[in-house]
Formats: sequence, C-alpha cells, structure tokens
Amino acid sequence: MAESKLRDLAVQFSVDTIHYCETIKGHASLVNQLERSATSIGANIHEANYAHGKADFIAKLQIALKECFETEYWLELFVKAGLSERETVKPLYNQCGTLRKLLVSSVNTAKQNMPENKSNNK
Repeated sequence: MAESKLRDLAVQFSVDTIHYCETIKGHASLVNQLERSATSIGANIHEANYAHGKADFIAKLQIALKECFETEYWLELFVKAGLSERETVKPLYNQCGTLRKLLVSSVNTAKQNMPENKSNNK
C-alpha cells in the first residue's frame, strides 16, 4: 500500500474522531485522551516519511501502531462507561482496525527490507 494512502486514511480517521469527540458532553480528560491518541497515529505516519533512515522509519510506524491500540482502548472505554453507543463508535473502531492492520503490514515489510535482513535471506 502506498504511504500516501495510509496517510490519507489516518488523516480522515483523525478528522472523524475529532468530529465524534465534539458530540461527547463532559469527560473532557477522556475526550482529550482519545483525541490525542487518534491524531497521533497520523502524525507519526507523517513523521515516518521524513525519518533518518530505515530504523527511524520503522520506529515511527511502531509508535503509530501503539497509538492505534490505545485509541481502540479509549473507544471501548467510552462504550463500556455508557458515554457512547457501540453503533456510534463502530465506524471509528473499524477505521482504527484498518489502520492497525496496514501498519502491521508496513512494519513487517520494512523490517524484511532492512539491509541486514536482505543479506540473511540470500
């Protein structure tokens, strides 16, 4: 998958999450946590494109992946705490899952293409 497609999906996810967060009344600290983790995914993907080498590139994508897991936690917490209906957060949860899968794939591909891994595969 092209990195720009991954970036575009992450930006759209951030925008959608921001719009969702605007609908939550109260619980500002929880909303802040969700907004921060969700928008961090795209920020780290963007940073990866300006990495100082392959190891830095992989590290940025791994941070984005960790933020996906955190975002899924906050979405689940909003449902379990009764702050939102499952059907309301389902599209966000699905988007986040798609990003997570793409990031796992991208990290694995980048690791396989590391110079030390190429010499071991010959």
